[in-house]
Amino acid sequence: MNVLDTFSLKGKIALVTGGAGLYGRQIVAALAEAGARTFMAARDIEKLKIVAEQERARGYDVTALQLDLSLDRSIEKLHADIIERAGICDILVNNAVTRSATDGWDHDLEAYDQSLHVNASALFKITRIFAKNMQIQKSGSIINISSMMGMVGVEMGNYSGTDMSANPSPIYFYEKGGMINFTRWAASILGGDNVRVNCLSPGGYENGQPAPFIENYSARTQLGRMANDTDLMGAIVFLASDASAYLTGTNIPIDGGYTAK
Repeated sequence: MNVLDTFSLKGKIALVTGGAGLYGRQIVAALAEAGARTFMAARDIEKLKIVAEQERARGYDVTALQLDLSLDRSIEKLHADIIERAGICDILVNNAVTRSATDGWDHDLEAYDQSLHVNASALFKITRIFAKNMQIQKSGSIINISSMMGMVGVEMGNYSGTDMSANPSPIYFYEKGGMINFTRWAASILGGDNVRVNCLSPGGYENGQPAPFIENYSARTQLGRMANDTDLMGAIVFLASDASAYLTGTNIPIDGGYTAK
């Protein structure tokens, strides 16, 4: 087989949680362009439908489905719907995230539990429920979308000259760091059935950021810029496809070199 053919996702079934957000949008586009029949699922089904319609207008097979990661029954229904429609799910991208308890760390347990319930507990459940089918098939690729913030401490200098993150919260750093090690754990558990689990840790996204933040953050990276609308696409296709058939349990920073400094 020609090496370029190993990047093809033709005949594959993919699920992306989230999908209408900054990174989700390009993840969906990348999988669809590579040939996968792609499902996207989140609470805000109307936003997803807009993205799905845009992708179908480009000639790609993309479907929007409902998902509330805070509810067991919603995760189970999504799984049942996809298996009924497609028979299997070859690629799972855990991209959805809730943002709560973000203003400092003076919160009660309930506020933290709300965030952890979706960003940690639901991650475990949805990965397990789809991995069961992949184990039967003896193939599959699970991709967790973490963040470079799961690899480093907060850089307060990035916020100089802005009114952003004057009182940062530990929760996002905690959850994304945990996702990276969950990736290693799941890869160890599922590897015997040829189910691969890897992680991508994107850096900061330029769209909509204040000019001082962009300047500060860009100076902190090796490539001198923040991420754009396509920077994640190649890595997603690589991890989803047979091009990465011998890669599992790894975390790849897509951060312009931010964590290399």
